[in-house]
Amino acid sequence: MRNLRINRPGFTLVELLIVIIVIAVLAAIAIPKFVNSSARSKEASLHADLKLVRDGIELFHNDTGFYPAVLTDLAVIVAPANGKDSTGTAQTITAINWKGPYLATLPDDPVSGNALTYSVTSPTVGQVNSSMSGADSAGILFSTY
Repeated sequence: MRNLRINRPGFTLVELLIVIIVIAVLAAIAIPKFVNSSARSKEASLHADLKLVRDGIELFHNDTGFYPAVLTDLAVIVAPANGKDSTGTAQTITAINWKGPYLATLPDDPVSGNALTYSVTSPTVGQVNSSMSGADSAGILFSTY
């Protein structure tokens, strides 16, 4: 009787199953690393945007002595008429001191898609935060960014 296996090259079912199992194990290790990549990239973008806006607020404050009355004052091309002092009281800005615009455009919160939260009331005048509530993918509260 002839042995048919000698004349037919190929893989056995057991060999194919072993290869499939190895690929499945590798996929099980790699896929969780990429599952939250979109959320993590939005959180990193939020960190960068908050730093950019906070730097703009600091420059505005250093030049004028006051905080912007609204965040959009950071991106205007003409000096705003008023700013806020540390108590939240409106103060007149001297146009000669204003060196803006401090931002080309005002970014939205990339995580929530809404505008960033800006405080003009005492004791948090000039603070900008994420408009997102809750915690990020690492468990850190957005309010602490």
